[in-house]
Amino acid sequence: MINKKKAPVFIYFLIIIAVILVVSFIIQPAMKKPTYEEITYKAFMNMLDEDKIEKIEITSNRINIVPRDVDENNPVYYKTGITYVLVFPDSDLKAKLDEKGVDYGSPIENGTSVMEIFSIVGTVVFLVAMFFVMRSMSKKMGSGVMSFGKNTSKIYAEKSTGKTFADVAGQEEAKVSLVEIIDFLNNPQKYTAIGAKLPKGALLVGPPGTGKTLLAKAVAGEAKVPFFSLSGSEFVEMFVGMGAARVRDLFKQAVANAPCIVFIDEIDAIGKSRDSVMSSNDEREQTLNQLLSEMDGFDSSKGVVILAATNRPEVLDKALLRPGRFDRRIIVDLPDQKGRVDILKVHIRGVLVGEDIDLEAIAKQTPGASGADLENMINEAALRAVRAKKDRVTQHELEEAVEVILAGEEKKNKVLSDKEKHIVAYHEIGHALVSSLLKHTEPVHKITIIPRTSGALGYTMQVAEEEKSLYSKDEAIDQIIMFAGGRAAEQIQFNSITSGASNDIERATEIARQMVTEFGMSDTFGFMNLEQKKNIYLSNNRNGNYSEDSARKIDEEVYRILSECYDKAVSLLSLHKEDLDKLAQVLYEKENISGEEFMKLIKHDKEETDISEEI
Repeated sequence: MINKKKAPVFIYFLIIIAVILVVSFIIQPAMKKPTYEEITYKAFMNMLDEDKIEKIEITSNRINIVPRDVDENNPVYYKTGITYVLVFPDSDLKAKLDEKGVDYGSPIENGTSVMEIFSIVGTVVFLVAMFFVMRSMSKKMGSGVMSFGKNTSKIYAEKSTGKTFADVAGQEEAKVSLVEIIDFLNNPQKYTAIGAKLPKGALLVGPPGTGKTLLAKAVAGEAKVPFFSLSGSEFVEMFVGMGAARVRDLFKQAVANAPCIVFIDEIDAIGKSRDSVMSSNDEREQTLNQLLSEMDGFDSSKGVVILAATNRPEVLDKALLRPGRFDRRIIVDLPDQKGRVDILKVHIRGVLVGEDIDLEAIAKQTPGASGADLENMINEAALRAVRAKKDRVTQHELEEAVEVILAGEEKKNKVLSDKEKHIVAYHEIGHALVSSLLKHTEPVHKITIIPRTSGALGYTMQVAEEEKSLYSKDEAIDQIIMFAGGRAAEQIQFNSITSGASNDIERATEIARQMVTEFGMSDTFGFMNLEQKKNIYLSNNRNGNYSEDSARKIDEEVYRILSECYDKAVSLLSLHKEDLDKLAQVLYEKENISGEEFMKLIKHDKEETDISEEI
């Protein structure tokens, strides 16, 4: 069934106003009553005898007379009174009218005119419309001036969320931190007997798509308590004081439904730090103050737990995070390799799959993917299987889905010229060959020169054999050399360079700059931090903490690292020019090379020299 969206009340109000205007200024003039001049009954009979009458209308108390010759621009009609009760007061009148050919039609009763009816109906409709408009406004503002602060934000109340910890994967540490809250809600006497108090609130912090909302629902599902969910932005509207009133109303509802879970998503919308930028009368500040007051005032023993989520913890007010308010800060971070496997298993449960499915391989190819990303990949694989008219999802569809999410769809209609195809082949083989020659790089999984919708004309995919938590200087240097391999191969083969290395240069420069400003991996600055991230989870933008002289030295050091790494890439490919030519030709012809095929085509060991010591 299609749910048709209702038009706003003010639309109907405008339509009614338009109808009234049309009736008043267009229909009314068109229906304007003619001017009637009073004459005697005898004068009327004389006009009839002289054949000057075309039509008459007989009412209960008068006769309206329409003359034969009427000025259309200024018509004048006549009327005369009747002193008799009969419709035809004169017994000979009907015969005379028939004799003269006068149309007398049907008698009409005297009553309310058409325009009077229009006026009455229009007034009634207008008043009814105004009633509904005011009623709608009063609901939005809280049913009256004195109660406009009532909580009208959408509180999604669920008696049972239908989610449990079995539906949450890849967040084992977060689940452990929340188990105690669930146990307290189910067995409060066990904790109150020893004097323990239920944590009033828990703040779920992490990047987008990691499952913060799902975790909150799972907590309510495991505890078998009602779940109230709303967004922080719904507390704040244009009227000052409404947010604070809504906070009061929210806690009142929560206590009335205890035990329960209240989940406030994107709490940074109302919980931003109260700094000098805020006005003392700012609506957000008043809402935050009320939230702090309510969290201090309510009794946690009643079984109300406030869960909140944000991906901007650095902007939250410190008073909101202190013990007694949000007692626990639970990190919901991006899953590791094992976590990604578990997440894939959860999302693939309802999908028909083939026997060749290898979720471990998919997890290795997706470092840094969130739970939402992995769910999207499973769904994309299912869609591609349907598109290929298969009844099951195979490993091929899963790997294609990974490529689509990471690099975009293949642009099958984009045709590269023969020269461009050769350049792209050498560029990608340059990356792969340099990677195979270095000690601290990951194995090549796939090389392709088929353009993608992301703008890439080709790419080299590498898959780590095992996930790492530390990033050494050797690995950073080798990664930069690998990024430089594409441009170096172009220069060696064609003695020219193209714009194809723009993304490689961007990523290599970022690594080199992090080495200097964050990781303390440069001889110039040594063990010193010069930049900090503005936002932990949403962007890589950084704030610099250095003088102009230091900024110049940072640029010089970054340039030195990049230049030396590029020279090393050129040196390596020059020494293995034969392999470069052979592999580039194979890639040019096949357009795709798997990691296994690539390793069979080369016969050399990784360089034993530790490049980082030279740079």
